[in-house]
Amino acid sequence: MIMLCLTFTAILVYVDDLVLAGNCLEEINRINKVLDDAFRIKDIGKLKYFIGMEVARSSKGIALYHRKYVLDLLSEYDMTNAKPVTTSMDYSTKLSKDCAAPFQDIFLCRRLVDRLLYLTNTRLDISFAVGKLSQCLDCSTISHHQAVLRVLKYLRLVPARGLFFLTSFDLCPTTYSDSDWAGCLDTRRLVTGTCFFLGSSLVFWKSKKQVTVSCSSSEAEYNHTRH
Repeated sequence: MIMLCLTFTAILVYVDDLVLAGNCLEEINRINKVLDDAFRIKDIGKLKYFIGMEVARSSKGIALYHRKYVLDLLSEYDMTNAKPVTTSMDYSTKLSKDCAAPFQDIFLCRRLVDRLLYLTNTRLDISFAVGKLSQCLDCSTISHHQAVLRVLKYLRLVPARGLFFLTSFDLCPTTYSDSDWAGCLDTRRLVTGTCFFLGSSLVFWKSKKQVTVSCSSSEAEYNHTRH
């Protein structure tokens, strides 16, 4: 039996900051030396902070979270002392483009939703709510503004929540998915959600409004499995 050992190295670049990641330390050190010979770079050691994302290591695994980013966001919008809530949105309230009176400062809503979109890189728990809010940025209402503030109140409950990747060799893939029926009140289209795990570590998630209009909940589930 022939065993092939493949090495993989990725370089993440933001302005003048670089992050090297891979599965072979010798290869990372070699690339680091090549970059240093060409550009005289400074190696500051293991990654701890990168464009708002914090990295923490332990014997059990690696955690990625945006604690400082969340705290700065709460401070900027004067929500530091707001009463926290346990869910990111009020699921009994259905948001649509004409569910309430228009909100006067539409640019405030747009900027806040934009800030929350970046946060979804590590916060699966707000992805669905932020996705719903981002669909009505051209016609934000008072209800949408209240829903955005609710997301901030939810973030205040646990600002350091994020992703955790275990140092486990269990790479068994597992996928969970679900769909609703006519979840979008404006288009009557179904919304699907999917999350993908390697072992017990979440590596991918997505919610999407489908292009078809289903006439029943059974058809919605069938279209979900097709897409």
